[in-house]
Amino acid sequence: MLFLGCFTVSAQTDDRLLAEQYAPILYFVSGEECFPVEVEYLLDNSELKTEEVEGDLVSYYDNLQGTINDNGVISHYQQNMNMYGYTVYAHVTSDGGAIQYWFFYAFNKGELNQHEGDWEMVQIIFSGGTPQEVGYSQHHSGQSASWDQVERQGDHIKVFVAQGSHANYLRSYSGMIGVASDIVGADGKVLEFGDYDLISLSDQEWLDFAGRWGEYGGVEQEIRGQNGPPGPQFREGGTMWNSPLGWENNLQQANNTIFIVELLLYHFVLIVVAITVITLAVLMYRIYLRYKKTGLGPRIISMFYIDGANPKSIGNILCIIGIIVAVIALFQPWYSVSADIGVEGYETSGMVDIISIDGINGVIINMLDPTTGPMPLGSFTLPFSLLIGIGLVFLVIAAVGIASSKKLGKKYIYRGIKLLVPVVILIVLLSMIGMLSSAVPGVEDSEGTVAEVLQAIASSPMGGATSLAVQDTAGQISFSWGLGLGAILLLLSGILLLVAGILEIFANTTFYKK
Repeated sequence: MLFLGCFTVSAQTDDRLLAEQYAPILYFVSGEECFPVEVEYLLDNSELKTEEVEGDLVSYYDNLQGTINDNGVISHYQQNMNMYGYTVYAHVTSDGGAIQYWFFYAFNKGELNQHEGDWEMVQIIFSGGTPQEVGYSQHHSGQSASWDQVERQGDHIKVFVAQGSHANYLRSYSGMIGVASDIVGADGKVLEFGDYDLISLSDQEWLDFAGRWGEYGGVEQEIRGQNGPPGPQFREGGTMWNSPLGWENNLQQANNTIFIVELLLYHFVLIVVAITVITLAVLMYRIYLRYKKTGLGPRIISMFYIDGANPKSIGNILCIIGIIVAVIALFQPWYSVSADIGVEGYETSGMVDIISIDGINGVIINMLDPTTGPMPLGSFTLPFSLLIGIGLVFLVIAAVGIASSKKLGKKYIYRGIKLLVPVVILIVLLSMIGMLSSAVPGVEDSEGTVAEVLQAIASSPMGGATSLAVQDTAGQISFSWGLGLGAILLLLSGILLLVAGILEIFANTTFYKK
């Protein structure tokens, strides 16, 4: 381990010891391809370029080993990773009120953006020489936590780094609820204090570079998150560097209840599997008792009793059709909100999904602002399709050996209602989405654009469109939203099962006798 760079003579020893005492432990996912490296990697492999953008000159380092559209930079970095080693940069504020640890990555390969170079940071805020809070950067924002909420090894804070995006998290199971559905874990490389060079930022010649640490393609690329980031002194308009406490105060505060929710979501599939196995065991036991009492009948699965144009047969046919329709619905979009920005310098090429909901990826919200580009609000990754799919399988299994159409009809109705519930809940939540305009920091300050759109969706959640003029410009933003094919098919399947159940109850017949 090295601590390089110079502090003032009087503070050199204290600052060095302080930075070493709290140096972070970094945990990576097994699939991570880039690790914190000294900036010399980029300087050695880049060309300094200057482009004129809307009358302003923008300087940036363009890595010559690849582009944002290929894996050239990542491949070159991995080939030379051992030569450059691992590096963490330390910045102790002049008043000793904060320590910041900055990480530079050769490439950002996130879910929502991809760009050359990546600067991320974690910091510790002190009061009276005692650590009080930490701030972890995550994309354009981050998360704040009290010192007691931080996982530590001694005084060394643990930082769980998201795969590709390098956002920093407080727990290894976090990231599923957040701005980008980050993949976080602790099953990959671990960099402890001593595994990396700890270098002071105080006298780095490149620190004052006000350009971009990666290829810069212009305003449209900025909206898409494809431009290299500013350096430490210029991240978030300089707030992170010049006002650590001010930046910290604007972050989302960590919540212990949310940690529990994240833990459950992280192990969601395992929990579902366990519940499924238990439920399946109960169903099989009931089928066994049914077999001992009345047998299972000649067709085993009672929804296959189809023998003519009668309520019983029609009910079973409708149930089978409903199941097929529901399966198709699981793989289709359930809901979407799209936007088309027509503001000079920030145009989008057609409609872009800013809210999307489906059974595979869950909910992803990424609002567009005409002045700052994408403004991530949150995401909730939950495979709803897994739950619904298992429910359909259980319906088929539960129909084994049922002798009474009335009893079978009740099962159809019960499952039909459960198929309708997700869409009903979705519509109800969308009717309440206007509340986000006051619940999410910064939404009401975005010239009213976001708040107005949320209110429009809430007033007509089934579907609609609107256009909003952008203040101080001649442009506008067009929005459209509505139920997707998946939600419509899910509603249809639920209705089919309800009708099927009613017909079976109305038939009130016996499928077979022992």
